[in-house]
Amino acid sequence: MNKAVKDMLARYNLQGAGDYENAIREIFQEIALLGLWRSNFFEHAAFYGGTALRILHGLDRFSEDMDFSLLVPSDQFDMGRYCQFIEKELEAWGFPVRVELKKKTRESAVESAFLKANTLKQLLLIDVPSKEAGSIHRNQILRIKLEVDTCPPSLFDTETKYLLNPIPFAVRTYTLPSFFAGKLHALLFRKWKDRVKGRDWYDFIWFVAKGVPVNLAHLTERMRQTGHWGSKTPLSQTAFSKLLNDRITTLNVNAARADIRPFIPNPHELDIWSTDFFLQVAEKITFD
Repeated sequence: MNKAVKDMLARYNLQGAGDYENAIREIFQEIALLGLWRSNFFEHAAFYGGTALRILHGLDRFSEDMDFSLLVPSDQFDMGRYCQFIEKELEAWGFPVRVELKKKTRESAVESAFLKANTLKQLLLIDVPSKEAGSIHRNQILRIKLEVDTCPPSLFDTETKYLLNPIPFAVRTYTLPSFFAGKLHALLFRKWKDRVKGRDWYDFIWFVAKGVPVNLAHLTERMRQTGHWGSKTPLSQTAFSKLLNDRITTLNVNAARADIRPFIPNPHELDIWSTDFFLQVAEKITFD
């Protein structure tokens, strides 16, 4: 095992097969970011979403997918070029993987790709103990979805963050107030089949606890793009608060708990979750 990869693995408390899977997925995500940096991807796009919060800001939950936004809308963006850099980078660090473009079945502003690898084979490369290896099916596939919004709503801000592993490199990312606006849009309007995405609510608490204000202008633009705000005037704080409170009162809290539980180290912190809890958290939101 490469020493840099070994050092990355040492950051994790590895108690079972699930811990090893989460660790290898996150190591893959960081190496993928390195490959994108080498390709100059961050001259054109910014990293955002749950995985960005986890890797760049220490959010204490694991995240599966990687979300990016172009800095300027473009219908000429080619994700395929960057997939090659990700594959090459992971292979250079000892991990043979495939990154496959997703074929669109309908018109969409989102370009998607999947990083795929045999879970057991990858874990054996990092010397997973035989007990944990034995609990993983030999055909199990580790998947990481990468999505790029090629027509992002405007009025977001970005900054540069630096990662030191596996080598020092730079990542362009949304600022936290713009992050928060995107998260609130997902929380308010995301349609995720019949499930409740408790991860959105967990991140919501994290933003408020950190005292991150909302970039309300960017949230307004997101809502306009999706047809949830038709007025020419910006979304007001009062109108936003009503939307959020209405959403909270209809939230299935038990379903939200069930969704987030596998991704966090201490499920007991969910015991406090209730409608009243979320309503009081919402009162603490500030605005940029």
